[in-house]
Amino acid sequence: MSPTSSQGEAAVYVRVVRFTDVNPQRVEDMLRRIDEAGGPPPGVRATGVQVLVDESQGTAVVLQFFDSVDDMRAGEEVFAAMDPAETPGTRVSVDRCELKLERRLS
Repeated sequence: MSPTSSQGEAAVYVRVVRFTDVNPQRVEDMLRRIDEAGGPPPGVRATGVQVLVDESQGTAVVLQFFDSVDDMRAGEEVFAAMDPAETPGTRVSVDRCELKLERRLS
């Protein structure tokens, strides 16, 4: 059973990874690998991913979504073992968050 938020919805956990020195070719390579895989790497039980890139500053933020803290931790072990060349740049921080609000405004 999944944990629930204070609003009674299923809890969502997000691993937020920030990168600097982002190389546009490495971003394209990463996006291609993600597209070709059709899902997360083996051992990663992510439910979604978002990749945000600020080309003018050479930065990127990758949001990885999980249903549980345990899934997030297990995925983190896989990501930590990855070759840094498979990332868009230099990893500078990792935040482990619980999504408290998601609202799309029209």
